[in-house]
Amino acid sequence: MNRKSLVLPAVIGLLAPVLAACGGSEGGGDSGDAIVVGTTDVFSTTKDDPAPLDPASAYDVGTWNILRQTVQTLMIQPRGEGDPVPEAAESCEFTDAGNERYSCTLREGLTFANGDAVTAEDVKYSIDRARRIEAPSGVVGLLSTVDTVETKGEREVIFHLKTADATFPYKLSTPVAGIVDADDYAKDELRDGFEVDGSGPYTFRAETDDNKLVKAVFTKNPNYKGTLKVNNSKVELRSFADADAMSEAIEDGDIDLMTRTMSPDQIQRLSTAADSEVDLVEKSGLEIRYLGFNTDDPAVKSKAVRQAMAQVINRSELVSKVYGTQAEPLYSLVPASLAGHSNSFFNKYGEPSVSKARTLLEKAGISTPVKLTLHYTTDHYGAATKKEFEVLKEQLNASGLFDVTTKGIAWDTFRPAEQKGRYEVYGMGWFPDFPDADNYVAPFLDKDNFLGSPYANSEIRNSLIPQSRREADRQSAVGSLAEIQDIVAEDVPVLPLWQGKQYVAARDTITGTAYALNSSSTLQLWELGRGVSG
Repeated sequence: MNRKSLVLPAVIGLLAPVLAACGGSEGGGDSGDAIVVGTTDVFSTTKDDPAPLDPASAYDVGTWNILRQTVQTLMIQPRGEGDPVPEAAESCEFTDAGNERYSCTLREGLTFANGDAVTAEDVKYSIDRARRIEAPSGVVGLLSTVDTVETKGEREVIFHLKTADATFPYKLSTPVAGIVDADDYAKDELRDGFEVDGSGPYTFRAETDDNKLVKAVFTKNPNYKGTLKVNNSKVELRSFADADAMSEAIEDGDIDLMTRTMSPDQIQRLSTAADSEVDLVEKSGLEIRYLGFNTDDPAVKSKAVRQAMAQVINRSELVSKVYGTQAEPLYSLVPASLAGHSNSFFNKYGEPSVSKARTLLEKAGISTPVKLTLHYTTDHYGAATKKEFEVLKEQLNASGLFDVTTKGIAWDTFRPAEQKGRYEVYGMGWFPDFPDADNYVAPFLDKDNFLGSPYANSEIRNSLIPQSRREADRQSAVGSLAEIQDIVAEDVPVLPLWQGKQYVAARDTITGTAYALNSSSTLQLWELGRGVSG
């Protein structure tokens, strides 16, 4: 078969289904030959981002997928989803009733790939380093609840939190909490270039050309101690200029597997191919796309303009024209299937309506048509992004209320400019750091947020986010999370558009593809092996 729809759970606590041997995780093994994986992710060093792979700075799915193979964390998301489990740690737990003191004990005999011992002091150094550097990417926001880090002996590390944070174990599973060696990473500055060292399942070697990473070579780390079973000895991650070049490479047998980002047309073609040697694996996902706003920019400073856009944009038409069955409309920052999801935008705006949008603008005294430029990145989320923004432009201009142009920019220029507030409206995607609603709220709305957004709502920051984090039972946080989403629908600092599925395409000799990606879009290279063609 060529299409495998694997509905692996995106919600916490559900069990993974039994998987067919074809494309599943059983069978196969380590043949000694490198498994070659294709991606269209671009990895480059620039003046604005000279250290793309430093755990204290990296904050996008592509760079994290390199770090997760190489830099070990205390906790990790388990193979079948669910709550995070110890990884570099032997055990971790809250040691107080208020979820403000979190203690971890490291595995005995843990070492970096170079053989140096990993101690509690290394953990403290790594966390303190990320907090001290406070990189512009905003990734340090994941550690915002940390007050102090204490060590006891060689193996115990204790995190004292400023406020209760039931999501803290998840945050310790993200690369910003990765354990690094002080001999390789200076305490107060980022490590430029493409070198990465750690205690994870693989060592890493980069092949570069003109300040770009063209091949990442992962070799099984003989000193690794953790929860993961590594099913291969070597994996190569190759970067392609576009999805067509990547697709040609897998059809020719030059690569064994391809992942983000395939085009909608490629996915459709692979899903219906009768005799191809390439199988498509489809899984539920938690990726979202949205429009962001610089709420200080004169063009969109009035929330009436942002509300009018929310009232006009037709998500169903957008998804149908661009992504088909590969995505679904999203009316909330929090995607469907996560506890805390609420259709707040649909509840407020209902079906698209030009007349309602016109009324919003007239009441606010806004002259029409409102001139706007929608900015998008040309090389980070796939080729379909351009078509998506053409559809958005058509919808807004057809209302007669907007005069919209679009502008595509390469990611290495787009991202720094967005963070500096140079775009009034811009398109972004979000692949979760961990599968919890908090990770779709705080990174966009809290202080020092990922977007660098000037939008600040005191009720969200000072009351509702802390309130939601006090709930160890995440279902109990639903009320405060719903309030947050209702405020977002009213103020529209961001405008959610759609939620997508995940896809991996692999030659039918590759095993482990069912677990090649988890619900957070983490690339789990250790799952891959070679088997018999079927």
